Amino acid sequence: MDLLAAVSVVGREVARLTAEGEAAEALFQINLFQVIIAAANAFVFLVVIWVFAFKPVAAMLATRRERIEQGLKDAEQARHDRESAEQERLATLAEARREANDILARAQKVAQETRDADIAATREELERMRERASAELDAEKHRAIADLRAEVADLALAAAGKVVGESMTGDRQRRLVEEFLQESAAGDARN
Repeated sequence: MDLLAAVSVVGREVARLTAEGEAAEALFQINLFQVIIAAANAFVFLVVIWVFAFKPVAAMLATRRERIEQGLKDAEQARHDRESAEQERLATLAEARREANDILARAQKVAQETRDADIAATREELERMRERASAELDAEKHRAIADLRAEVADLALAAAGKVVGESMTGDRQRRLVEEFLQESAAGDARN
């Protein structure tokens, strides 16, 4: 109510001054009521502009600034992530190459060891076969020689019996065979 009373007082005063002012008719007149109304209009206009124009524009600019700053931060983070991902990719690639080389080296080593073991086993088998063949040859040779000696002894006895014209007794045959075998063994030893 004080405001209305003040406005009423101001209004009455303005009306009184206006009435007095018209009577005096000076060259230059200032109408205080119009000045106050113009100032109030300007103030209300600035408040309305501030509330409906400057404040939303300032808020919009602040929001835009925040989005731009966030976009710059995101771009920097993305660049950093991309660089770290590239470094991780290179490290993973180097690790994979190293592991592949290790696997290849192990496989070559195992292959060489297997090949060496197979060669050694084959050599051992060949040596056993050679020894067995040699033993079989020696046994066959001794058997053939024994058969040959027995046959030669039989022929010698038969020839001696014809030459002597007597029949050979068992003791006499044994003695002649033993002498012949000793002579033939001595002949083999010389050869």
